[in-house]
Amino acid sequence: MSNIDPEIAKKIIQLEKKFKNSGQDMGSYLDGLLHERYLTYWDYIHLDTLLSLQIPKTHFPDEEIFIGYHQITELYFKLIIHEQKQIIDDKGQKAEFFIEKITRINRYFRILIDSFDVMIRGMEREQFLKFRMSLLPASGFQSAQFRMIEVYATPLNNLVHPSLRKDLETSEDIENLYEQLYWKRGATDLKTKEKTLTLKQFEYRYTPRFIRIANEVKGQTIFHKYEELPESEKQNKKLIEALKNLDLNANVNWNLMHMGAAYRYLDKEGSAIQATGGTNWKQFLPPSFQKIVFFPSLWTEEELDNWGQEWVEHLFNTEKIKH
Repeated sequence: MSNIDPEIAKKIIQLEKKFKNSGQDMGSYLDGLLHERYLTYWDYIHLDTLLSLQIPKTHFPDEEIFIGYHQITELYFKLIIHEQKQIIDDKGQKAEFFIEKITRINRYFRILIDSFDVMIRGMEREQFLKFRMSLLPASGFQSAQFRMIEVYATPLNNLVHPSLRKDLETSEDIENLYEQLYWKRGATDLKTKEKTLTLKQFEYRYTPRFIRIANEVKGQTIFHKYEELPESEKQNKKLIEALKNLDLNANVNWNLMHMGAAYRYLDKEGSAIQATGGTNWKQFLPPSFQKIVFFPSLWTEEELDNWGQEWVEHLFNTEKIKH
């Protein structure tokens, strides 16, 4: 090894020690390295597979935009959950770490919120109203990852329908709380109380996973992790601001973007066209109706009472002008 660079020789010795401690033969690993092909960008990110996943059901060109945007959204949701899990798993109880992760989550949400114009303005209304009929009963309502984001963020008590929230604020019965989650009423017929097929399919596919996650993070959600911080860390102004921004991004701004799209495509002369999954979107989407707040202790009573009201009124007025 006299002709080998000292740094390389040092690393070879370290590798040999590593593989010896694991009971592996370093020579075999080196043989594998010699035979392995060089890694390419397209292989690393599975580009060909990724680009093959946009499969429209109709001949309308704008359907590919619709599919692609929703797939991009789900990838960002995955990144948000990735950061949430790190906060939940962290034992350091430092505001600095908390701020970094929440800032990343807010960045992902801002990208999604800002890019939603692709949905609101980026498709022809006539095309959308036609190809959407081939999507029944599928609906963006069935985004399981967004529901997971909510479960990782806050106790189920904060996610039950507002009419039951006070009665269930101290309940620890995960199964019962799950049955009363606010979003379920968004896909329930208001007159018959019958669940739509969209909701039935969604519950059948994901209920076991939602219940499992809720039990895993019981007492360990981001809400709990914040509440358990030492007081000096808990009062960090940057952390409080980041958490409040997350509340607004996830529970106000994101919903308002969907409302904007709904009014663009589904509102016709004041009467609502039914969404593909049969969701009662005019009652379900307004944040002032659901009043979902991940971190209620960070807001005043007045702010909670008027949650999202100003934003919704602004959106209604803006859409009326556009129509």
